[in-house]
Amino acid sequence: MTKFLRGGLFVSLLAITVFAFGEPRQAKEQQPQDRFARLDAMRVHYQNYGKGKEALVFIHGWSCNLNFWKANIPAFAQHTRVIAIDLPGHGESDKPQITYSMDLFARAIDAVLQAEKVERATLIGHSMGTPVIRQFYRKYPQKTRALVIVDGSLRPFGNPEQMKQFLEPFRGPNYKEHAERMIGFIAQSVKDKKTLEEIKTAMMSTPQHVMAGAMDAMMDDAIWKTQDKINVPTLAVMAKQPAWTDEYEKFARDLVPGIDYQMWEGVSHFLMMDEPQKFNDTVLAFLKKNKLIKN
Repeated sequence: MTKFLRGGLFVSLLAITVFAFGEPRQAKEQQPQDRFARLDAMRVHYQNYGKGKEALVFIHGWSCNLNFWKANIPAFAQHTRVIAIDLPGHGESDKPQITYSMDLFARAIDAVLQAEKVERATLIGHSMGTPVIRQFYRKYPQKTRALVIVDGSLRPFGNPEQMKQFLEPFRGPNYKEHAERMIGFIAQSVKDKKTLEEIKTAMMSTPQHVMAGAMDAMMDDAIWKTQDKINVPTLAVMAKQPAWTDEYEKFARDLVPGIDYQMWEGVSHFLMMDEPQKFNDTVLAFLKKNKLIKN
């Protein structure tokens, strides 16, 4: 177990999210609007800030919810429309006993965009949110303006047998012990104790069938195919750790021509919570450079 985690096996599983209050000059549009979109027989919860046919969309990771981005949203809501989504099974979205997959999560994003009449989106995905936004790009390339990867992987961390062994405890009666160990490990570098407790509490509130189902979704070989390159502007902001080797950076650059690939030291897997100002400034600079928002 520890060996798998130390190797970075599940650096690709965690969070992304949103709620915020606006600056006085745009206070009306920056107040979050809680809404639900329909996907099949379920409700998908999201928060909307502002108006427009283009939006910046925040996607959280495994066992998280949209509130993980509360330190970030205000900086972006001043410049563009923002939508933060609770993926199916997470946060305030419905949590049915169904098969959770990257395809389901991508369709949930599209259901929200359709409900809000958003035609094109820049998607920010943290940890598991990375394969989620990549799957959205596969299914809806015409709706994808750009991608922002936040300490998430573009390839699996282990072979199928290793992944299966890691998943099985999430299906058993002692799944909470397994989850607590994993969450404790990937969050151990978070410096602010209050933030750390918020992370643990939020993740451990996720139902077992969602924990196991979303984990299983990340083990689908189809989501890791590498022949389909990413050809939209892409920023990757990574927390320095053993899994992100020079070889991995080369892989990412080959898969995503022109990627802005950054490695940060002194931050945890939750780097947007550790260094919110630096994160906000970095993403805003990327958005402005690529004319995704106005200067």
